Amino acid sequence: MDIVNSVVTYILGFKPYVMLPLIIFVFAVVFRVKISTAIKSSLMIGIGFIGIFIIFDFFIRHIAPAVEAMVKMTGLSMNVLDVGWPPLASIAWSFSLAPMMIIIIMIVNIIMLFSRLTKVVNIDIWNYWHFIMVSAYVNAATNNIFLAIAAGIAAEIFILKIAEWGAPSVKRLSGLSNIAITTLSAGGFYPIGVVGNWLLEKVPGLNKIKANPVAMKNKIGIFGEPILLGFILGFGLGLAAGYEIKNILELAFAVAAVVLLLPLMCDVLGSGLMPISEGMKEFIKKRFPKMGEAYIGLDNAVLMGNPSVIVTGLFLMPVAVALAFVLPGINFIPIGDLVNTMALIVMIAVATNGNVIRSFIIGIPMVIGQLYVASYMAPTITSLAGKSGFDFGEYRGAVTSFLDGGLPQRLWLFKVFEGNWLALVLIPVVLGFLFLAWRISRRVNVQIKEEEKNTVKTEEKKKKTNMA
Repeated sequence: MDIVNSVVTYILGFKPYVMLPLIIFVFAVVFRVKISTAIKSSLMIGIGFIGIFIIFDFFIRHIAPAVEAMVKMTGLSMNVLDVGWPPLASIAWSFSLAPMMIIIIMIVNIIMLFSRLTKVVNIDIWNYWHFIMVSAYVNAATNNIFLAIAAGIAAEIFILKIAEWGAPSVKRLSGLSNIAITTLSAGGFYPIGVVGNWLLEKVPGLNKIKANPVAMKNKIGIFGEPILLGFILGFGLGLAAGYEIKNILELAFAVAAVVLLLPLMCDVLGSGLMPISEGMKEFIKKRFPKMGEAYIGLDNAVLMGNPSVIVTGLFLMPVAVALAFVLPGINFIPIGDLVNTMALIVMIAVATNGNVIRSFIIGIPMVIGQLYVASYMAPTITSLAGKSGFDFGEYRGAVTSFLDGGLPQRLWLFKVFEGNWLALVLIPVVLGFLFLAWRISRRVNVQIKEEEKNTVKTEEKKKKTNMA
């Protein structure tokens, strides 16, 4: 086990922009993609991720001081510190069962593939930590490794099924074929997005508003441009932070730049993924014809550059801070994880097909839920951080994480396997909700396929007309 742990630790020490291209290259070879194409695609994927991380780091460096300034202006303070998601990932990887869980997660995915219980091949090994974290919670509460392992498997099965349901909508929004989002902190919100969008479609007036960035641009011109919206939002955040005009303009231009550059890097990433996706499609068709369409499970970062995701996330950030101040019982200010509001909204934006207004409306109760769950989980996260030896420098108080510490899905699974009576009572409610989401997403996927067929027919007619 020590040898396995050492190997796993070494591999996980690779940066995501190194690890994922290596994994992708191996799969490309298995899928019989030309070696030259596999090499180029793997490099493009790595470069795309590097670009996304560089731009996101730039964004954090500019937005974090503004948020902190806004908080200082209120004069309020909380007794819990939002440390972001990285400490939670470290806690998960330092969990004693982590090496075993990686193997178990892979085996479960393979079994589900061959038994046709899923069509998703989850190669995003780094984000296995989301499942392992559930196991760490349950193990800390019950001291039962079997329940801990079962909880991690349940989290994996949950996200594999959700990712499969949402894959056609991912393609509709992003244009990326055979891609599924298997990050629990993003994909887990897809059922809520689907049901929320379904309900909003029944609201008179609101159901007529097409608020995706393209429609907004066509309808209101320059004021619908994502970069201008980014500039205005950055300007507003600078004003709220009490900045002088020089710093306000710097922040406004920084946010506008992120809105423009992130999609470009996602396009680079997508261009690398497409040959691999096509290779997998042909491989599955020849070797496993009964499986049908299959999907590659990837990190939500592949969609973070979508303009609707960025704009909705930017709108929700100040809302999250304001709600932390006014809602009773919230014990932290969402600073460490605030920029990751965009990760929270990714699959909600997918469910609404990029409708910013609908995504924003659905996102508000999700932010509220995250705030309360993260507040509730602070003692557990603080205890696990202490046991794993994670160092927060001079800070010795309680900690939490707005995004990953606040996941309602992870809390519910944790409490179910802990044996909490309320979580157990909610099982039929949750399953009923998921069944409704599945029914709606199935109808949506049928519509998407019909739209794709009509598009193909239209293009074929155009070609024939041009040839004539």
